[in-house]
Amino acid sequence: MKAVILAGGGGTRLWPLSTLKKPKQFQKLVSEKTMLQETIERLDFLDITDIFIAVNEEHLTYINQICPQIPKENILLEPALRDTASCIGYAAAVVEHRHPGEVMAVIYADHLIQDKQEFQEKLKIAEAISLQDNTLNIIEVTAQTPNTNYGYVKLGPLQNTINGSEVYQLDSFKEKPDLETAKRFVADGNYLWNTGIYVWQTKTLLKHYENLAPETYQKIQKIISAPELLNEIYPTLEKISLDYAIMEKIDPSEVRIIKATLGWSDIGNWEAIWHELPKQDHDNVTRGDIALLDVNSSIIYNDQPTPVKIIGLDNIVVINTPEGLFISDKKQSARIKELL
Repeated sequence: MKAVILAGGGGTRLWPLSTLKKPKQFQKLVSEKTMLQETIERLDFLDITDIFIAVNEEHLTYINQICPQIPKENILLEPALRDTASCIGYAAAVVEHRHPGEVMAVIYADHLIQDKQEFQEKLKIAEAISLQDNTLNIIEVTAQTPNTNYGYVKLGPLQNTINGSEVYQLDSFKEKPDLETAKRFVADGNYLWNTGIYVWQTKTLLKHYENLAPETYQKIQKIISAPELLNEIYPTLEKISLDYAIMEKIDPSEVRIIKATLGWSDIGNWEAIWHELPKQDHDNVTRGDIALLDVNSSIIYNDQPTPVKIIGLDNIVVINTPEGLFISDKKQSARIKELL
């Protein structure tokens, strides 16, 4: 198996710690390691030569600093941001060119996964299914709350149980719902959060590109045959997500869902980080030089040398960095995008 880590996201909902210049995958958000470092360590059952990183060329400096152990030829530079259909299609073509018939896992560099053992077990199950059935496989997690920031998948018929893991056929993809719809999804029990953790044979995926996104497929193949044309051709690829370009067009019988838990979150905003991290006194999550009095259920990061002192406030976000100061009601923290 080859693992392709997608490290090209922007993460602007976590401003001012995560910025377009230095997105969250290169930040220490949930521990003393960057999100990218944690992602690589989660793949320690693979040889380091089996790990690829897809990243915007503007962020190559961070890759060199954070993970110099990754072979240079495994760093797939994107000359432009053209969304996941372009990025994943290009990565699949590179892997297939170098390792024909290989299985490829797609993993995001900026997601939180707390159960490393289960994560590795599910990847291996998905790999076996890929080789046996030539299906496109997604490791999806049980919806814990009616989250309106996630996409969902609806489970089709149960196909198999492998080492205690349930494997389903896909019924359908569901876009990010409103709150009432999300509540219905969770109550139903047949809807899972869409993590975007994919596993497939590269040749199987590329066949779908050839049929469903022929222009993208042809351009990617041209890049593979003439790598010097990458900077010229890649920016012309259609800017579209993998789900829209490929996954939602495929016959559901060709997609398998491996049901998981993983302790997964895409930690896309400050409220999500507060939910996932261990709490300190009064249910607060803090970092840096901070003094609190009668403050509850809040997340407060201070990455500046000057102290932060807060009195008598609950359910707030305060993030103080060299890039700026962000103060918000915790439940409204995702609205930072409206200001950016």
